[in-house]
Amino acid sequence: MIEITCNDRLGKKVRVKCNPDDTIGDLKKLIAAQTGTHWEKIILKKWYTIFKDHISLQDYEIHDGMNLELYYQ
Repeated sequence: MIEITCNDRLGKKVRVKCNPDDTIGDLKKLIAAQTGTHWEKIILKKWYTIFKDHISLQDYEIHDGMNLELYYQ
């Protein structure tokens, strides 16, 4: 299990535990369960890279303790 922190820079910081072989879509659903927003409205970024839903965390080299940027559309 790895722990990922997502920050939306509006005061909401979410810590999520997930597996490295989970997809970005799975991570969004876990974040949506904690924040109360719909998972399809969540965008995850790191710098200027927008993460796609069907690719796993391992493929993006997302490791334990990483911070991701959380945006809403």
